[in-house]
Amino acid sequence: MNSNGVREESGRTPAKHPRRWWILGVLCVSLLVLVVDNTVLNLAIPSLIRDLGASPADVQWIIDAYVLAFAGLLLTAGSLSDRYGRRRFLIIGLVAFGVASLIATLVQEPWQLIGARALMGVGGSFLMPSTLSILITVFDESERRKAFAAWSAVAMVGVIAGPTLGGFLLEHYWWGSVFLLNVPIAAVAVVAAVLLMPESRAKARRTDPAGALLSTIGMTALVYVVIAAPRDGWGSTGSVTAIAVAVVALGAFVVWERRTDHPMLPLTLFRDRDFSGSSFSIVLMSFGTGALLLMLTQYLQFVLSYGPMKAGLALLPYAVAAAIFNGVGAGLGQRVSNRVLIAGGMAVMAGGFAVLGMIGPADGYGKLIAGLLVMGIGGGLAGPAAYATLMGAVPPEYAGAGSALNDTVQQVGMALSVAILGSVLAGVYTARMPDAAPDAARDSIGAALQMGDAGLASTAREAFVSAMSFGSWVGVAFTLAAAALAFTVLRPGRPAPVAQPEPEKVA
Repeated sequence: MNSNGVREESGRTPAKHPRRWWILGVLCVSLLVLVVDNTVLNLAIPSLIRDLGASPADVQWIIDAYVLAFAGLLLTAGSLSDRYGRRRFLIIGLVAFGVASLIATLVQEPWQLIGARALMGVGGSFLMPSTLSILITVFDESERRKAFAAWSAVAMVGVIAGPTLGGFLLEHYWWGSVFLLNVPIAAVAVVAAVLLMPESRAKARRTDPAGALLSTIGMTALVYVVIAAPRDGWGSTGSVTAIAVAVVALGAFVVWERRTDHPMLPLTLFRDRDFSGSSFSIVLMSFGTGALLLMLTQYLQFVLSYGPMKAGLALLPYAVAAAIFNGVGAGLGQRVSNRVLIAGGMAVMAGGFAVLGMIGPADGYGKLIAGLLVMGIGGGLAGPAAYATLMGAVPPEYAGAGSALNDTVQQVGMALSVAILGSVLAGVYTARMPDAAPDAARDSIGAALQMGDAGLASTAREAFVSAMSFGSWVGVAFTLAAAALAFTVLRPGRPAPVAQPEPEKVA
């Protein structure tokens, strides 16, 4: 700790912080802001289509504008937080996210909401890397897995709280009220961070402005291609230009980072089997799940005719199962290797997707929740092991950059899923609809249900279930691929014995 009371890391394992569990609470509240927002947004899609006049393309951009800004800035934000202070960037991100959420409640047009979501993505890019990087700098190896389990469990609490509170607001107020949920959570997290959390940063090193610029340009162009090319065509002028920019910028970034004496991101991390294996397993899983999970809230509301609040509560068993098995996974990590837990958990998730893939038009909530329960169990088993493996390979002085790298590849996987699989699933829906159906009904189940034709509505529901079933089998393939990759690449050894914690010092 320097003369200003700021904790600095020099590569050694961090000592236990006396307020580490309070700090974990602040990090979990900060994470809750992002989780609640994303779950509420998915639930609000039918309301956006109906009340804001958003088209399917608008809805996709409302989602993807956040991803574009978030993924494009993550590496830069994570690296800068290591240099200038992780608590500082956490607070900046919370403030930006809260202000953008407030703006979102005032918009009148879809394009305005797209802009607000982009600003939320900027805030998220500052916020997200700081949560994991601070966690690994205040917890040592003996307690880190428990901290990851608590961090993951809070994400599940957000899955419960977001749809439930959001559903209540959607049933009683206008759609913009769902974004107000973010504002008080962000405010509480800012106050708690100021009062409880010490500043931490890496031992002073030079900044890397060239690396920051190249990574931001390259990642933004890459994510733009992923989002826009399925819609505009891979041969369109915009797509070709963005591909060229992404290749040149990211290629130059790699060359620069390998040659500079003060890189913003240590690319040698990918030489570590644990880091690369857990990272790319998460990418494959994210690609397989992203678009399908987007369809689940629409299935509950459009196909099963649930109201927004009932749709939120319908996901409660999934969240509970995942939260419970996060703790189980953390406990098993003391006796079972991370490789087995990650591969086994993802294989269980594939089984859950298989159950969803067998849902037919006449099936109701029972088969859906059975599949989601199995998925929750698998995710709970794999989650703490995956994060412990990945972040355990990152030196403390690069905690922000390492966390941001993990978040970046995960977000790219999600963006690929929403853009590519989202387009494929929309194509499956359209192909299942009769040629004589109105164009709007062939493009969107929401539009088909609004036309008041009972026969057309029944056909649209059947087509939507077919598309969701197809997406489920895609999820099976990719989660099995993630399990195979984890089992092949990760080190096979059992975890080292857990060190006994030292007595806690009270400040």
